[in-house]
Formats: sequence, C-alpha cells, structure tokens
Amino acid sequence: MNRNYNIIAAAAIGLAFMIAGSVNAQRFMEKLDRGLIAVKSGSGYYLSWRLFGTDPQDATFGFNVYKGSSKVNTSLITESTCYQDNSAGTGPYTVKPVTNGTEGAASEQALVLQQNYLEIPLQNVSGYTAGDASCGDLDGDGQYEVVLKEENSPKDNTGEGNTGQVKFTAYKLNGTKMWRIDLGINLREGAHYVQFMVYDLDGDGSAEIACKTAPGTKDGLGNYLKLGPAASADQTKDYRGSDGRIITGPEWYTIFSGKTGAELATVDYIPARGNLSGWGGIGGNNGNDNGTNRVDRFLACVAYLDGERPSVIPCRGYYGRSVLAAWDWRNGKLTNRWTFDSQDGTNPYSGMGNHNLSVGDVDQDGKDEIVYGSMCVDDNGKGLYTTGLRHGDAMHLGDLDPDRPGLEVFGIHENEAVIAGLPGWGAALFDAKTGEVIYGWDKAIDVGRGCADNVLADTKGCQCWWGAAHGLVSCKTGLTVGTVPSSTNFVIWWDGDLTRELLNSNSISKYGGSTLLTASGCSSINGSKSTPCLSVDIFGDWREEVIFSCGSSLRIYTTTTPTTNRIYTLMHDPQYRLAVAWQNVAYNQPPHTGFYLGYGMTLPAPKPNIKYYDGTMTSPDMPAYSFSRSSVTASMKVFGNRLTALPVRYNGMLKLVTVYDCSGKLLRKAIVKNNAVNLQKEFGVSDGVYMVNVNEAAAGERK
Repeated sequence: MNRNYNIIAAAAIGLAFMIAGSVNAQRFMEKLDRGLIAVKSGSGYYLSWRLFGTDPQDATFGFNVYKGSSKVNTSLITESTCYQDNSAGTGPYTVKPVTNGTEGAASEQALVLQQNYLEIPLQNVSGYTAGDASCGDLDGDGQYEVVLKEENSPKDNTGEGNTGQVKFTAYKLNGTKMWRIDLGINLREGAHYVQFMVYDLDGDGSAEIACKTAPGTKDGLGNYLKLGPAASADQTKDYRGSDGRIITGPEWYTIFSGKTGAELATVDYIPARGNLSGWGGIGGNNGNDNGTNRVDRFLACVAYLDGERPSVIPCRGYYGRSVLAAWDWRNGKLTNRWTFDSQDGTNPYSGMGNHNLSVGDVDQDGKDEIVYGSMCVDDNGKGLYTTGLRHGDAMHLGDLDPDRPGLEVFGIHENEAVIAGLPGWGAALFDAKTGEVIYGWDKAIDVGRGCADNVLADTKGCQCWWGAAHGLVSCKTGLTVGTVPSSTNFVIWWDGDLTRELLNSNSISKYGGSTLLTASGCSSINGSKSTPCLSVDIFGDWREEVIFSCGSSLRIYTTTTPTTNRIYTLMHDPQYRLAVAWQNVAYNQPPHTGFYLGYGMTLPAPKPNIKYYDGTMTSPDMPAYSFSRSSVTASMKVFGNRLTALPVRYNGMLKLVTVYDCSGKLLRKAIVKNNAVNLQKEFGVSDGVYMVNVNEAAAGERK
C-alpha cells in the first residue's frame, strides 16, 4: 500500500503552517525585542523600553520591571515605558508585559550604559571617516544594527577630481563588525551619488542593503559582483575621466545580504545615463559641465506600493528629467514593478524634484506614494499631481495641521518657477493628497533652509520656519506665532513632553529655552548641513536617539528624561520607519510620523495596521493565505527554521516528491532515492514557503 504525506517547507524563512484563510491588508514590519536600556542616572538607573505597535494600548496592559528575580516597581506601569530605579540589590534588568493581570515572558536583559550614550568603536579603513548611517535588523535577532557609510574624500557633483571609494560597514550594537562592502573606483563619494537603503525587503526577518554598484564593487565577502550583468563585466576597468567624473561604463543596482554583505542580486540600473544634456532644468546644466552634474543626482526610498510588502525605489534626476524605478525583492528575484519617467521639459513633472524626498500614504488607500519635491508619484507609478513649484532643498511630510484632513507638505524652493512664469513661492505649505497650495510665502525668493514641526508649547499643530523675516509661522493659519528658532535643521523628540526639540550640529536645544545636550568630542557631518549620522528611535521608548561621529567611534545618545506619555515605538509607525530608511539621501531631512505627534494630540496614538512574521503569521511570500497550527493534521509535517534539506523518511522505497507553491500550482516533481531532499539544489526553487507532497513511487514512474 502506498503511503502519502505532506510537508510544508519553509526554506530559509522560518516556520510555516497550513492554509486557513485570506490575508488582511496589513504591512509587514520588523519583529523587534523590547529594546530595554538601563542608563546610570543619579543614585540608580533610568530604564526605558519599547511598546510595540501590536501591543494593547489601554490601561489593562502594562509592565513590571525586574532586577534579577525581584520586582522593583510597586504598581503596574501603564502610563509610560520608562522607570527610574533607585533600589538596592543586583541582577540583570528585564521587563515583563502584563495583560489583564497576567504576566508574560521576560524581555531580553537590558543594555546597561554607564553614561547617556552607547559607544561603538570603529574599524575604519585608514583615512576614512564616518558619514551617513542607517539601521536595520540585519540578522533577525530583534535588535537593530548600524550600517555606516565611510568616505575618504567626497566631492559635490560640481567638483572635479577623483574621490575615494565608498565603504559600507555593518556594526552590531556591541561593537562587532559584521562585514564591509567596497563600492570600488567607478562610483564617486559624495552626498548625491550613492544612496543606500537598509530594509527587510522580502519579509524574511533580516534586512537587506540596496544601492547603486559598478565594475570594481566588492561585496561583504570580499568578492567582485558576479550575478546578472556583472557576470561578464571587466571588474578591473577604470571608467573615471580626466576630471574624475564617471560618465561611461556599466551602472548596476545590487541587493546585498544584511547578515553577510554577500551579493544576492544585480541588475542594470534604471535609467541609464542616456543623453546627458536631457537631465538639466531651467537655466541649462548649471555651468559648463556638459550635463555631468545633473545626470548624477540620485535619490532613493522604500515604499509599500501594494500596501503589504516593501519595494525599493532608486531614482535619478530632479532639475529636469526625473526617473523613479520601483523594484520588488521576492523569492530571491529582483523584478521591476514600474518605472516613472518625466522625460523632458514639456512634461509638467519635469524639474519638480528636490535634493530629498518623502514617502507616505497621502491618499489614505493603504498604499504609499512618493512625494518627490514639488510632485507626487502614486503607488501605481503614475503621476498623482505636480504643484509647479519646482526644485527645492528641504521638505517635510506629516500631519502638520491635525485639524485638517490628511497630510500636508511644507517645503522651500528656489526661484526657478518664476523664471518659467509660474507662481514661484520661496516657501509653501500644500495638501499632500492633491498638491493644492494652502499657503505660500516669499514669491521669487530662493530659500535655502526650512523646517516644520510642533516646537511651540501649549499650541496644537505644527509650525514652520525659514530665514528670519517671518519668524515662526503657524501651519494652521499661515501667520507668525513666535520668533524664529535658533536653528533650521533637524528636530528630535527628546525630553518628556510631546513637542519636538531642535537638533543642530552636535547639540539639542529647546525652542526658546536651554541646551539639553552637547555631545562633547563629537561632530556633525555633511559640511554646512551639520546633520547627525542618523536620528532614529533605535532603542528605549518612543523618544529618539541620535548617532554622532566621534572620531574613532560612533556614539548613540539617548535621553534620560522621564515622560508620562506612552506611545509605541516610532519604528512601528510605517511612515516614520520609511523616513529612517531615506534619511541618508542627499540633503538629509528629519523623519516624521504619519500621525500628528505633538502638543494637544489625542492619546493613545493611532494604532498602526501592521504585522510581522514570527512563526505564527502568514509569510509575506504567500499573499493569498494564512496559517494556523490547529490545521496541521497527523499526515502533515512542518519543517522550518531555515531548513532546506527536508527529510522524506526513505525506507528502501523510492519516493515521488512533488513541490507546489502556496496557491497549489505544481512547480516540480521528481523521484528521490535518498532520505532527504534539498529543495534549492535538487529542485531549483528559490527561498520561500512551499507545500511538498511525498509519496512512495509507483513502479516505473519517472521524473
């Protein structure tokens, strides 16, 4: 009698379970640990930890703090996710969630700091210094790692001469160097050339790194690229011109493993350079550079274009022609979802790009749009609108006026629009869904710096500022409501209230008040832009940390100011998380949440519609199904935990192994003579989740 049993194979992503229904339109997000830190403060330690976006937010849910086996809090902590412990005794700190009086499992042990920063010693290549950074869970352990861009002699696009070779180095928070990627001589150093995205693009629990590459690039294993178009390229050829610019030779886009830095996929960069003069805007190509300045202006972002899984979007150009190419990294394959191309100057979308961009669900359909300066590209790759305000240097997307439906955009602009006969505001607030200008200021003035957020205490809604002439302007009324802040750069949630603080160079200050932090021995980066390596909610509660370059190390500074406001980690707000990903792009901008976070906000914060793969939820590679343990029958076996060699219980009988995808489509079948089958090597399937049927083979049956 033939025996038949089924296997659900979770190759290289973890445990999966049997089919049980359909998937809701939720976004896959990182599964983080509690991010518990204990910072020496006064006579004890200040502790803070994450509330997840998936946690209950009412008073029936709270936390207990433990030092060793002893609980140190006298009553359940429900109003915040921080605690000052001055008790005696020793032992590692942990926290336990409590739901309706029932205590859950303990968190990981706290990261203990003896000062208000975590120091990561750098293992730089000689002559290289720290630049922009990003973060992601590279190894799937629930803790963020830092990916640092290191440069030797960066140049602006207008500058001639050779630069160094861009390096990306990954560090764990304990200082362990994970890998280093070397982009080689055929990519220049500088703010506009190489934009790197760090994000879990396929939902396997570990982040990837995506960036532009070229001949000479070596991955984190020290190997030249060898996949796709790189397979037949001359990796030793030097394409640099006599002026140091690179306007010939292959251009690629590569996905690297976050765990090892290994090359996973390489494709041709979209778009190719084409006609160099076609990338210029009003006024030509900014001097006699033959278009080489304008063609090498790159941006990038990550967006949930289908509402559930992220796509990576490298971009080229913004003064004239602008091209955005959306790519999906799924099942070990990199495929182009769509390409937006403004083409030429007759297109109303040409010349509307900034030195930065932002991503958010501006039309509230559950899918992301890309706000590309003065225009917006819809989730389907079609133009949603253009304001006609043209190029600018800074932009802020958020719920700037919480009493007005939807999101708003505040940006500053150069005077190009006036040259074109358009209403050229130097600063403008517009509706993020329609592009309708709500307020405009300083017509025909080239404005260089601008910022927006809620910095004014006791006032609901955000303020915006640029220069000194108008002071601090209300996003609700368009009128001046205070003096201009001391800096027009970054903003950060740092102290205990809901208003945001000013972050500039190596210091944090209160609007109209005192300095809250000066990072002695540390410096900002990016020249006169004076930005940090990264501003991000990387551990602790919802307040943000800031990463500075401090010579031979990075320092991650964190607040020790208590708060009575309980908000889930900002990294579980989709818009904020995506903003952290694009923060390193060109002229860095601070991240903003997709909901209003400021004075007068309604708590709890809007609950994010997110999920993450943790062994009990749908794999992101199976959009049509979800799984439950109860539906696994005795004849069904489940294998996972990155197990690709699946046992088939060979007992002297031939086995017919049939592999299906999770829609039931037949992929491959074969007779096996061993007691195990490797789906990748023997069946040629990519990483993913599959259903496998194993049957004793009938006599004479063939592959």
